Amino acid sequence: MNVVREDIDGLNALLKVTVNPEDYQAKVKETLNKYRKTANVPGFRPGHVPFGLIQKQYGKPVLLEELNKVVNESLQKFLSENKVEILGNPIPKQGEDVKGDFNKPEDFVFTYEIGLAPEVKVGLSKKNKYDYIKVKVDQKLIDKQVEDLRRRYGKLISSEEVGESDMIMAQFVELNEDESIKEGGILHSSTISMEFVEDKKVSKSLKGKKVGDKLIVSPASVSKGPKDAAAMLGIEESALETISDKFQITINEIKGMELADLNVELFDKLFGEGEVKDEKAFIERVKADLDGMFVNDSDRIFTRDVYDDLISKTEVSLPDEFLKRWIKMSNEKEITDEQIEADYENYSKSLKWQLIQGNIFKSNDIKLENEEVIDFTKGLLVSNYAQYGMPAPEDEELTKSAMQVLQNQEEANRVYDMLAERKLTGYFKNTVKMNEKEVSYDEFVEIASK
Repeated sequence: MNVVREDIDGLNALLKVTVNPEDYQAKVKETLNKYRKTANVPGFRPGHVPFGLIQKQYGKPVLLEELNKVVNESLQKFLSENKVEILGNPIPKQGEDVKGDFNKPEDFVFTYEIGLAPEVKVGLSKKNKYDYIKVKVDQKLIDKQVEDLRRRYGKLISSEEVGESDMIMAQFVELNEDESIKEGGILHSSTISMEFVEDKKVSKSLKGKKVGDKLIVSPASVSKGPKDAAAMLGIEESALETISDKFQITINEIKGMELADLNVELFDKLFGEGEVKDEKAFIERVKADLDGMFVNDSDRIFTRDVYDDLISKTEVSLPDEFLKRWIKMSNEKEITDEQIEADYENYSKSLKWQLIQGNIFKSNDIKLENEEVIDFTKGLLVSNYAQYGMPAPEDEELTKSAMQVLQNQEEANRVYDMLAERKLTGYFKNTVKMNEKEVSYDEFVEIASK
C-alpha cells in the first residue's frame, strides 16, 4: 500500500492510493470462504459449493467492499501521520476512473481530491476596541420589575369596569357582513387580556365597559396572533381564513389583578426566608438582580460584534469548488448545484468562523475538559430546576442526570457550543479593550434584535 500526495495549489491536493494484491487478497478470500459455508446453491450441499462458483457470484462485490475499506483506512492513516488538516473528507477525483481491472484484480490506483484547511491568523489585543452595551437600570425599569413581581404573587379580583390590564371573560358570536348574527356561525366563550390588545382604537373602546356590555371586534385585534385567535374562538388555525372578521362580544365577567403587598411575606417568597427584611433592601435586591439579568445578553451582543468584525477582517481562503462538490456528494438527500450556490455563502461563513474559533482555541490553549463540561451541564440543570421553582437534587443524582444529557448527541453538541461560546466570550473580554456603554432598556432590546 502506498499513498502519494500531489499538491495542486495552496488549498487543493490529490492523494493517490496504490493498493497491491497482498493488501486485500487474504481478506477477500476469508470473506468468500464464509459465504461458501452458508451459501444455499441448488445441487450442492451447504459448505460444499465449489469456491470458484462462490467467487464468480460474490467475488466482485466482496472485492469492492474490501478495497473501499482498505483505501479509507490508508487515507485516514496518511492524513493522521502527516498531520494534514483538511476540510470535509477526501472525495474521488472528478472525471478520473480507478486504475485496475476488477475482473483480473492486481494493482489498483485510487485518486482522491482533498481540500486543505487554510492557515488562519487572528490578531486580537488591547488595540482592538469594542462597545460593551449595558442596560441602564433606572427607576422606570426598577418600578416595572417591582410591579411585575407584585403581579406574579397577586390575586385576581372582580372589577366593575374594564381597566388597561384587566382580563375580560366574554362570549364571542360570529356576525355576517351586515353585523347580523350568522346562522350556524361560531359561538364560543373565551378571555381577552387587555395587556395584549395592541390596537389603540380597540383598547380604548374596551376600557370602561361593564358586565353585560356588547361591542363588535375583530378576533385579530384582541389576540396575540393567529394561533391565539384560533384558540380564543375554539377552532383550528387553518379555519381562520374561512370565518368572518366581525364578532359580537358580550362581557360576562371582568377580572383585575390586585398586586401583592410589599411586605416580608412577599420578600420571603421571592428571595427565601430572612434574605430581604425591608422595602429598601428589596429595591436594592431588585436592582442588583436586574443588573445580573442582562449580563448574559450584554455578553452575547459583545461576542456577536467581535464575531462580525473578525469575519469581515480575517483573511480566510477556502477551496470553494472542492467544498461544493463535497457538499453535493456527502448530502443525504439529493441536492442541486443551484441549491448549493444559493446557500454556499452562509455555509462558507460558518466554516470560516469555525476556523477562526479553532485558531483562537489552539493559539491560546483553550480546552473543553470533560469534567468542566459535566459541571457546566449540571449548572444548566440547576437553572432549569430553579426556573420551575424546584430545588436541585443531590450532587450524585445531578451528576447522573448530566451524564444522561450528554449521551444524547444533539444535546451534547448544544452544551459544547454553549460552553465554547462562554470561553470565547471570556477570552474576548480579557484580550480586547471594552468601552462600556449604558443604554435604555428599549435601546438595548433594539440592539439585541439586530
